[in-house]
Amino acid sequence: MALRAAGVVFWSNSSNSFLPSRVQCSAEGGSPAEEFAPLEAAFRRRLLVGSGAASLVAVGANFCGITSFLLGLSPELGRRIRLDVLYPVRGFTRCLDLTKGFEFIYPSSWVGDQTLVYRAIGKAESQRPLDPPPLTNGRSTPRPPRAVSDPVAAFGPPGSNGELNVSVIVSTVPQDFSIEAFGGPKEVGEAVLRRVAGSRRGQEIKASLIDASVREDVVKKVRYYKLEFGVEGPSFRRHNVAICCAKDGKLYTLNAQAPESAWPKVKRDFFEIADSFTLTEA
Repeated sequence: MALRAAGVVFWSNSSNSFLPSRVQCSAEGGSPAEEFAPLEAAFRRRLLVGSGAASLVAVGANFCGITSFLLGLSPELGRRIRLDVLYPVRGFTRCLDLTKGFEFIYPSSWVGDQTLVYRAIGKAESQRPLDPPPLTNGRSTPRPPRAVSDPVAAFGPPGSNGELNVSVIVSTVPQDFSIEAFGGPKEVGEAVLRRVAGSRRGQEIKASLIDASVREDVVKKVRYYKLEFGVEGPSFRRHNVAICCAKDGKLYTLNAQAPESAWPKVKRDFFEIADSFTLTEA
């Protein structure tokens, strides 16, 4: 005989031995929807619990980039709570150094640049400091240190030779040192470039300021000077974006540099790196 329920035909012999007990009961007049409701509810609960647990595991492990994708839906939230220290957000990872007191984002595909981190002071790349020089117009101004510090953080593409990278230098200065004493953004930029151009004795180095601006954090009372400039020597041409700021006897300099030929590809990333650089709370 055939039983018809919700448009589905169940075949059975005379003893109903091929039908589960609940289906057999439905043949006696009960509604199939009512009979299957408990099984449907139990299955739905198990499915939701199982899916939830699997989702938590996937998110925690960033399986197949799930966490990065979800954070990318609300990048400002992910960055505000610094989840990008653990998971890339919109292609960027955060460098957070609470000991030195700064943070910024950089492309997640980049790695620690050991070439810059452990470079000796006297080597070529470390001879291009970005610290503003002392004033020469007769005003009394604290003098920043002349010694060139090694970067405390540096990142670049895997296998790079240091030509394309971002690095941060933290130098000790007098407590009352002020970048503002040099003037506005343009004056600060010109002072920095004079230091850059004169850093390699015996070599003809040209440095040209392209743009200069300042953003102010009124809460932390910090001004971040952003400088875009080019540096050209006999054997190289580079495009740089730098951030300079000072607080509590420390001078912070972030510098992102690239060969001029690579600038169009990294321009957007460089400005995002520079705009993300901030000092952390003490």
